[in-house]
Amino acid sequence: MAPVLQTRNLTKRFGGFAACSDVSLSVEQGARHALIGPNGAGKTTLINLLTGFLEPSAGEVLLKGETVTRLGQHQRVKRGLVRTFQINQLFAEMTVLESVTLSVCERLGLGWSWWKPVGSHGAAVDEAAELLDTLRLLDVAHEKTRNLAYGKQRLIEIALALASKPQVLLLDEPAAGVPTGESRELFETIGRLPRDVTILLIEHDMNLVFRFAERITVMVGGAMLTEDVPEAIANDRRVKEVYLGEALDG
Repeated sequence: MAPVLQTRNLTKRFGGFAACSDVSLSVEQGARHALIGPNGAGKTTLINLLTGFLEPSAGEVLLKGETVTRLGQHQRVKRGLVRTFQINQLFAEMTVLESVTLSVCERLGLGWSWWKPVGSHGAAVDEAAELLDTLRLLDVAHEKTRNLAYGKQRLIEIALALASKPQVLLLDEPAAGVPTGESRELFETIGRLPRDVTILLIEHDMNLVFRFAERITVMVGGAMLTEDVPEAIANDRRVKEVYLGEALDG
């Protein structure tokens, strides 16, 4: 499969400190790819470089073979590169359906008419409802987002991202703060997303990572240590020594 997202020698320096150093990453179309490493490894810095939140000190970012290194965040979103954050950013007083419909409207260029009742945009409402059905959220469509369990809120944030019709979805610790039972449901739902959405995620829960990912990149000290399929990563002594420990033997 051809890579949909690539970096070439991507580097970010803060003074004399290299938070991300000479990273060359390739994510194939339709991939379920995980980015792991200890705290301070440079994972979130890399995501911020991919999405345009940070400008690189050197190197480039390519989306579908075209460089997007100097494009702004909103321009990358329009080209299909969308992210979620470690902390939810939701419309607390809106219902789930209203929230996702608003995101669909924004993509369709109807954001200027935000003051109109959401129900007046029939096609957008239908699209939002279909998306909620895919994520198994249709039963809470008319609940206010602030009233839902945290795991459901994380799914709503993913729904808002998917409403932008991404080709690449970057998930920054989607299970952070989510209770164990809810996190499993969260990842099962993510795993059912269609393959036209490529997923690159950061996650600290190794049980979830090894259940979900088909390929794993390990970062240490701002640089790539190794990349391989989960079984090879689980048996890589370097990975055990610097990050995962003997827990991976099981």
